[in-house]
Amino acid sequence: MSTHSVKDASERMDKALAALGHEFSGVRTGRASAGILDKVQVEYYGTPTPLNQIASVSAPEAQLLVVSPYDKSALGAIEKAIRSADLGFNPSNDGQIIRVPFPPLTEERRKEFVKLCRGYAEETRIAVRNIRRDANEHFKRQEKEHEISQDELRHLETEIQKATDAHIAEIDEMLKRKEAEIMEV
Repeated sequence: MSTHSVKDASERMDKALAALGHEFSGVRTGRASAGILDKVQVEYYGTPTPLNQIASVSAPEAQLLVVSPYDKSALGAIEKAIRSADLGFNPSNDGQIIRVPFPPLTEERRKEFVKLCRGYAEETRIAVRNIRRDANEHFKRQEKEHEISQDELRHLETEIQKATDAHIAEIDEMLKRKEAEIMEV
């Protein structure tokens, strides 16, 4: 029963890392990335709709995104949504597609994005530690109610600590990669 809890906690930690990866994909780097527009909502037939549901986004070159709407009548609404998403983009459309040139990032903007990513990483570390704490409390209750022995408790605490350390190391590695990507000129 209790080994299930270590696996369960580890899977919850994996989900926290996946969420961090998603947050990171929305942070701009020096090169064009389709993920940057993931959070853009387009007013489509009166309903706020995620951009990636009504258009395909590609990065044909390092400094350009191309947005191809599935429905050409949405071109204006998509362009307006990208412009007002406060990402610093100046999109233009030619009646078929929307070109989104990626202006090079200033040093100051790069530092802001690194700071933002560090905040996301710290929130994820806290989430992982909270999962560890919850699991350890669960194991201690089991030991107190004599469902597991003290040896099993120590073993489970060691296992959960190993999972925590591995996930924290992965967070640090993800952050290091993202920072390098942002600072790359």
